[in-house]
Amino acid sequence: MIVVMRVGSPEAEVDRLCEDFEAWGLTPERIVGKHKVVIGLVGDTADLDEQQLQECSEWIETVLRVERPYKRASREYRHGEASEVWVSTPNGKVAFGEHHPVVVVAGPCSVENEEMIIATAHAVKASGAKFLRGGAYKPRTSPYAFQGHGESALGLLAAAREASGLGIITEVMDTADVEKVAEVADVLQVGARNMQNFALLKKVGAQDKPVLIKRGMSSTIDEWLMAAEYILAAGNPNVILCERGLRTFDRSYTRNTLDIAVVPVLRSLTHLPIMLDPSHGTGRWEYVPAMAKACIAAGTDSLMIEVHPNPAKALSDGPQSLTPERFEQLMTELAVIGKAVERWPLPEPVLV
Repeated sequence: MIVVMRVGSPEAEVDRLCEDFEAWGLTPERIVGKHKVVIGLVGDTADLDEQQLQECSEWIETVLRVERPYKRASREYRHGEASEVWVSTPNGKVAFGEHHPVVVVAGPCSVENEEMIIATAHAVKASGAKFLRGGAYKPRTSPYAFQGHGESALGLLAAAREASGLGIITEVMDTADVEKVAEVADVLQVGARNMQNFALLKKVGAQDKPVLIKRGMSSTIDEWLMAAEYILAAGNPNVILCERGLRTFDRSYTRNTLDIAVVPVLRSLTHLPIMLDPSHGTGRWEYVPAMAKACIAAGTDSLMIEVHPNPAKALSDGPQSLTPERFEQLMTELAVIGKAVERWPLPEPVLV
């Protein structure tokens, strides 16, 4: 249930209402929008009467019941406004959100060695990426496949962050590793295979770094949003949704089926920022450029693209990785579409 306050409502009146709601056994969450303040009420609201709540204050404009099972993640919870996730990086703060330029995240599937990850970081930054992706811990279908270098790779990501100034996005797989990953990562990634690892969702929700949650390979949109709800309910409001392709019946030509239609669907359901991953979504580098362009045209807030200096020798996901040269060309092409939909970042000023 949400309580929408009138424009110009005194802060003291909002404070008073929040105290009253707490006394009723509810948890009020204040959401400050551009023009209005909304109070989200979490708890047992089934027996609350909207009209009774309306009469609690002359400053209440309206009371609405959130019908969806995911309360905090729903668009209604913010009275239709999109949320923003601001991430601090060495080069300053970057915003993920509907009303901000598209944020490009790029890098290899796995961190292999220091030379490789730093060289890739410099290359993708030069082409316009704001974040470096790279796995220290890798969930793999086969127990014999490369699982990542683990904790030692976190140190390499930290070195790449310092050398390039890029923010770092990397996956956390185990509740025991959340703190050590959060020391290095600017955004913690929950992978597709862990989307419904509820203990992990609660753990990343209890820390203050933003969380990127990938859609499970066979998950419905409602299941995905309920997974995000776990993180939000644990106290972390900074969640980004990442579509990475679904497993469908035809896998002869692409690794997964990238659900681009999810962008307008999510826009109607949730206020959370949206990222699309055309690399995992297709599994083949030659299809990535076309799908990346389609993602921007559809209205995504962010892209995640795999880049490796030598894909043929990559320890994981080489077939879907672009070379730095191909990534640079793609960024030039993406700029055309990004500017057309007014979602491309302005070039940084050149210091003379």
